Amino acid sequence: MKHKRRLKMWPMVTLFLIIIFGILIYCIIDMKNSLGSKGVKKIEVLEEISKYGYSLNENDSKYFKDEFKKLKNLLSKEDFDEEEYAKDISKLFLIDFFTLNNTINKNDVGGVQFIYKDYQDDFIKYAKDTVYKYIENDIYNKRKQELPVVTNVEVTDIKKESYSSKKLTDDNAYYVSLKIEYETDLDYQTVATLVLAHSNDKLEIVSMK
Repeated sequence: MKHKRRLKMWPMVTLFLIIIFGILIYCIIDMKNSLGSKGVKKIEVLEEISKYGYSLNENDSKYFKDEFKKLKNLLSKEDFDEEEYAKDISKLFLIDFFTLNNTINKNDVGGVQFIYKDYQDDFIKYAKDTVYKYIENDIYNKRKQELPVVTNVEVTDIKKESYSSKKLTDDNAYYVSLKIEYETDLDYQTVATLVLAHSNDKLEIVSMK
């Protein structure tokens, strides 16, 4: 009798194991779809300015999207105003860097695409150790932490001066001063001065104060 009971239970055990295995497979697939490289969700690219390596993502704020379209329109002209170009990417950088409510986690640093390539790694490290340090993970869109949203960036001054470092020298770099406004005052930076130097036929940010 005991032997017969074991035989009857075997199909149930097999079915249970199949269900557990199916759940595990589903969880793995779900995690794979939800997570991109380095634990960040895959985010769709909506628009690109391929010549300059700039991109607009679905996660970007409405303000950033509006300003990105202005930049794209400016750069589509054969003979555009370079000073306006400097102003536009300065604004886009600050919007992207200080709008934190749309970030996935502290590794999702905004504005990197506007930074001089050789300085990007140091910039990301700086951001993760300072402005982005206490951002809570939002992989599953359940974060309740209040984070800043940039609503306006105004250029208050722009001038040309020389810039020099071990990696780059530019006699006609742009020094751009800006004022930053937020949806809610959470005591984040409200003024900034950026230095933009010429590199590979485009302007890149080489310094931020």
